[in-house]
Amino acid sequence: MPYLIAASVLVGLLSLVNLLLLIGVIRRLRTMRDTSRMPLEGLQPGEAIPDFTATATDGAPVSAAYLEGRALIGFFSPGCGPCKELLPRFVEQAEQAPGPVLAVVVATSQDDPAADIARLEKVARVVSEAPQGPVQQVFKVSGYPTVIATDATGTVVFSDADVPSPVHA
Repeated sequence: MPYLIAASVLVGLLSLVNLLLLIGVIRRLRTMRDTSRMPLEGLQPGEAIPDFTATATDGAPVSAAYLEGRALIGFFSPGCGPCKELLPRFVEQAEQAPGPVLAVVVATSQDDPAADIARLEKVARVVSEAPQGPVQQVFKVSGYPTVIATDATGTVVFSDADVPSPVHA
């Protein structure tokens, strides 16, 4: 009987120590999250759009000249959950955009980009390419979704995995 009581006390103490260690780890993770943010995808605010050329899904040429002025650029992938959530808001923002809109749909051989392309073609010039395609490389994008907005001089003012507020657009 005394062994059972001693074992119960030992298990209780070990559980308490484990709980205290877990609380310490959670606090440490919170401070790490607050102080060290992961680098953002895409061109960063202050950078200019480099020269590039591509062909849109409708056969029209696309280049940096097309994106002159206040432009909105979005990168999406059909197999991406966050892209599915962001796409309706991007379309809504694109409908109100004061300048050109470019959407890049990045599809692997397993993806069917047709639905996304059709939806985006209503509000944007659309380029479809494979992962690490030339347009993604020019814009330094490897994660999806990524949205970039430029000002009247063609300088990036917004780069994030969300749509910019109307102030940025």
